[in-house]
Amino acid sequence: MSAELPHSAGLVERGWFYLFRAYGLIVLFFLVMPLIVIIPLAFNASPYFVFTHKMLALDPAGYSTRWYMKFFTDPNWLRAVKNSFIIAPLATLIAATLGTLAALGLTRPHMPFRTAITSILILPMIVPLIITATALFFFFSYLHIVNTYLGIVIAHSILGVPFVVITVGATLSGFDQRLYRAALSLGASPVQAFFKVTMPLIMPGIVAGALFAFMTSFDEVVIVLFIAGPEQTTLPLQMWTNLRYTIDPTILAVATLILLIAVLLLLGLELARRRGQSLRGLTPS
Repeated sequence: MSAELPHSAGLVERGWFYLFRAYGLIVLFFLVMPLIVIIPLAFNASPYFVFTHKMLALDPAGYSTRWYMKFFTDPNWLRAVKNSFIIAPLATLIAATLGTLAALGLTRPHMPFRTAITSILILPMIVPLIITATALFFFFSYLHIVNTYLGIVIAHSILGVPFVVITVGATLSGFDQRLYRAALSLGASPVQAFFKVTMPLIMPGIVAGALFAFMTSFDEVVIVLFIAGPEQTTLPLQMWTNLRYTIDPTILAVATLILLIAVLLLLGLELARRRGQSLRGLTPS
């Protein structure tokens, strides 16, 4: 869709066009501004969540990297970072594998109970996290995997699977099955045809789903509160603990770093989307 109005647009159409743009900018401002504010506050020299007079005057004495130094030297924060970067990649790998296999099966034309199975798979996106966390706590207690890395990885994998199913399913909906059949007719085995033809074309959908699954795991705190023990504290849980007991701008420094990771992942998602369009012969928008 073109971002410009056609020359034939009337007065009402032009009014709605600019009104919609203004509304979008206002919404964007209120969504993005709180995220931008935390960046300079993370460099506050004083232990408060406010802009001091020195900061507003751009006095170098009002700025400091002490909170970043505290983050990189505090053993509690470092343990939380290590746990997050252990749990999130493992959960992402499991979610991407299971979600891709599920999407491949659900896109088969003769798949029985397709709607019911799809509804079950996306339930973790719909059910409130507190309900999911409570159910997983009692179930994992029976399996004796509460307060273990295994329990958290499985729980986060469950949360990530719906994202992979949706993104890969959307990619497969536009996949030309004649390419797969052509590979089979040329002597390729089903496994070879999948990895040589199908896999490269649906890879952007897998990458997009994996990125969503990673951020879901990396940012999740409710289920971790129920399942994790002291040794499995993740970065969001450590932030929540500090907000509850010892408030200092270290949390803002951590939030800034997480925001940077999210921006990098979104850039990767956009690159995957453009690559997917290029593989389908479309002009990247």
